[in-house]
Amino acid sequence: MAAAEESLRKALAENHSAVEAQGNAVRALKAAKASKPEIDAAIEALNSLKLEKSSIEKQLQAAVSGSDADGVLSREAFRQAAVNTLERRLFYIPSFKIYRGVAGLYDYGPPGCAVKSNVLAFWRQHFVLEENMLEVDCPCVTPEVVLKASGHVDKFTDLMVKDEKNWTCYRADHLLKDFCNEKLQKDLSISAEKASELKHVLATLDDLSAEELGEKIKEYGITSPDTKNPLSDPYPFNLMFQTSIGPSGLSPGYMRPETAQGIFVNFKDLYYYNGNKLPFAAAQIGQAFRNEISPRQGLLRVREFTLAEIEHFVDPEDKSHPQYSEVVDLEFLMFPREEQMSGQSAKKIRLGDAVSKGIVNNETLGYFIGRVYLFLTHLGIDKDRLRFRQHLANEMAHYAVDCWDAEIECSYGWIECVGIADRSAYDLRAHSEKSGVPLVAAEKFSEPIEVEKLVIAPVKKELGLAFKGNQKNVVEALEAMNEKEALEMKAALESKGEVEFYVCTLGKNVPIKKNMVSISKEKKKEHQRVFTPSVIEPSFGIGRIIYCLFEHSFYTRPSKAGDEQLNVFRFPPLVAPIKCTVFPLVQNQQYEDVAKVISKSLTAAGISHKIDITGTSIGKRYARTDELGVPFAITVDSTKDVTIRERDSKLQVRVGVEEAATVVKSVTDGQITWEDVWANFPHHTSGSGDD
Repeated sequence: MAAAEESLRKALAENHSAVEAQGNAVRALKAAKASKPEIDAAIEALNSLKLEKSSIEKQLQAAVSGSDADGVLSREAFRQAAVNTLERRLFYIPSFKIYRGVAGLYDYGPPGCAVKSNVLAFWRQHFVLEENMLEVDCPCVTPEVVLKASGHVDKFTDLMVKDEKNWTCYRADHLLKDFCNEKLQKDLSISAEKASELKHVLATLDDLSAEELGEKIKEYGITSPDTKNPLSDPYPFNLMFQTSIGPSGLSPGYMRPETAQGIFVNFKDLYYYNGNKLPFAAAQIGQAFRNEISPRQGLLRVREFTLAEIEHFVDPEDKSHPQYSEVVDLEFLMFPREEQMSGQSAKKIRLGDAVSKGIVNNETLGYFIGRVYLFLTHLGIDKDRLRFRQHLANEMAHYAVDCWDAEIECSYGWIECVGIADRSAYDLRAHSEKSGVPLVAAEKFSEPIEVEKLVIAPVKKELGLAFKGNQKNVVEALEAMNEKEALEMKAALESKGEVEFYVCTLGKNVPIKKNMVSISKEKKKEHQRVFTPSVIEPSFGIGRIIYCLFEHSFYTRPSKAGDEQLNVFRFPPLVAPIKCTVFPLVQNQQYEDVAKVISKSLTAAGISHKIDITGTSIGKRYARTDELGVPFAITVDSTKDVTIRERDSKLQVRVGVEEAATVVKSVTDGQITWEDVWANFPHHTSGSGDD
């Protein structure tokens, strides 16, 4: 698509020049009073160029808006149709609607709750149960000290700008992103070079500093979207909701911005619960809160949302995974950083090749990438609109080893829905240092081994005499030296007797004399290796996954009469809010009694269903339930057997009344497919399956 767009922009620029040149030629001929046939021929050539320009513009508009040249639904029109259906059928609606709502807050209605519940149930099945994970449930309110240790208090920010006259706040990178997208999609006159520049800005948006972002906003003349007033320079805004714990107000806290910290602070107890063995994984599903500057895009950017997070603790010296072979042959779209930097597109790569070539850092990270792929595609995410994008080097935190995002394409573009990161040992070390509680694991040796250990022994008496109240700072700084620094100090003290030593907590150099510290290497026998585990973290934004699933499942089809388009959600039975509907064909007491018998059988089988005994036409009842994504409908038209209709094909089979619930359960549980049902039961050819 990118290559086609670039080619069309170049063709449009060439055509524009040709139209100008031909227009000048026509004017010159008229000025020279050329013959009428000559002028008519020049005008005809000009009109032909203008028609060609119109055709190129139409193709270019289709390329940038996501529609084809024949006028299939554009992205925006498709999104509007889907969202209108979702809100009308109460999948989700703005919260506090009667009070005009609050941006970034949404309520799930009955079908939305059911879809969400089914997604989370499958998440538990796919990860917690199949991987033997330890599930925890921690409070949403988190003491400040925990989030101070994790870095959230100081660094969990987005860059914000304000309207300089009315002080309305906007997220700076969103304004720049909107400007670039609007230019690319609506200004067909921009050159291929300018389009390439804007695409580069979009690709590197996350890497821009506050100063660089401010420069781009000024360079492009971006103003307040609502008032066109000038904007302030970007500055950081912390996204956490602050609160206080208890009535005194002396214990500050925050609503958690993620669920992960609750797992990290419980590592010691979880490690003990797991028999002091690695590797193991802990999981948590829960609400998280982020005070977004300018929330938008429906469920994709909200202020309260559901996260499902896994922290897989592993020995940093052994990141192999025992079940890696189960995913090694999966092949799907991957977008390594090299391809991003060179302007290429995502390509299909075999997961085993990505790990063996070092594109993915290690087996455990690769294993979870594969498991996430299987989870999303089983839910109903289109595998051709799912890619795994590697973070660029300057996107990653300094402590991260490797990070990949599962991005799903929807009408808003590519949306990050799952982050899979090797966070090294950063989190456990940070909480160990802040709390004073060692969050470590141990590997016991079968036989004791002799090791050479560096021993740094500050002489506290001499240091106290020399530095008085600063003695503790100097002692801690000496003990924190790495082996290279310590050996260099030892050599300098032996040769000079004194060395200048920088103490970061004092912010200055201090003189260290030979009698103030002893540095030596000693041989010791060790029975175990104590280390801080690394963490592989898959983090799932459940609301984002659900919204993308809504879009990937939504389509329209003509009614039987052909006079209207009917909305359908093609949810797999796994996530469908209602698995089955039961309809008496007509209002008839015998049929209604049969419907109630089938309903009881479905309830006993644990199949969510809806019974509809209204007198509405069967076609309208099918259309209503197709719009809710119900995969199967049982129509009662006799007391002995019934029809089962499949939503997308509209094909129907006949089964006995006593078999109906069993057949539906077998298909919805995945034990058999609809193709199996179609092959094994008599077909029903009545037109009542049509809408």
